[in-house]
Amino acid sequence: MNILILGDASDAHAAHVKDALTQAGAAVDYLDTYLFPRRLRLSWRPDTLVGCLTLPSGRQLNLQDIHSVFWRNFSGVCVPPLKDPNQQQVALNDSMSTVRSLMQACPARWINSWPAYQFHKEKPLQLSKAKQIGVTIPETLISNNPEQVTEFVEAHKKVIFKPVYGGAHTQLVTEAHLEPNRLDLALRISPVTIQEYIPGTNIRSYVMGESVYSAEIRSQALDFREDLESELIPIDLPELVKKQCLAILKAFMLEWTAIDWRVKPTGEYVFLEANPSPMFRHFERQTGFPITKKLVNLLMY
Repeated sequence: MNILILGDASDAHAAHVKDALTQAGAAVDYLDTYLFPRRLRLSWRPDTLVGCLTLPSGRQLNLQDIHSVFWRNFSGVCVPPLKDPNQQQVALNDSMSTVRSLMQACPARWINSWPAYQFHKEKPLQLSKAKQIGVTIPETLISNNPEQVTEFVEAHKKVIFKPVYGGAHTQLVTEAHLEPNRLDLALRISPVTIQEYIPGTNIRSYVMGESVYSAEIRSQALDFREDLESELIPIDLPELVKKQCLAILKAFMLEWTAIDWRVKPTGEYVFLEANPSPMFRHFERQTGFPITKKLVNLLMY
């Protein structure tokens, strides 16, 4: 059984999954797209749907012989530097188009897929989709309009802000952030996601197939990812929230995910985000949840 891991050995989670799959009897290779087109070779026939992949080791795989692919990290491509910037851009576009085509044409089971990855990058749409399927989300504004941002903040007791795309931790909005000149300058650089602050506790749910594993994350930090001392307490989700986890998995085109919730003192669950390639080793060690085993099962069957 041939299985690929999108990423490379420098990533601890990629290496962990590779080891687990190897121990389970699979033939596992890294698919590091950053090596394309220099050391990684790709060929595909749109008319016959036949393609092959030649890895840096020289090992060649027909696309039809790849059973599954675990999406850990997508590093894009790396085109050698060219003197002509137009040729450089053409080469980059051609390389990325080839890789994107492979990732969508390869008939293997992707955990998770290119469409799911693309959908995750548009986090405002992710929130909107969750709302459409009946999941509670925070009151949210995505904007680069200073007047609308100020109005939203003034309409709420406490507000947080974070990047629209991701890549930085959540912060509380302060009066200093709303200083007109500072706000105008910041919003001319990029838009921002503003949300009502949800009092309560953090819950993370790992969802794989029909399985849901959840834990309360006890932390004093506004963004628990900053707290290395956070405590993980396994919990049983209410049945309704379990069903919402499975509904989110399906609506977001995912095979597995980690869903972040904020639970109000009233017990209401508020959806924050669903990650298509979450880190899980620390969570697994602290809770004992069989996340690795479930991932191996997804990838091998």
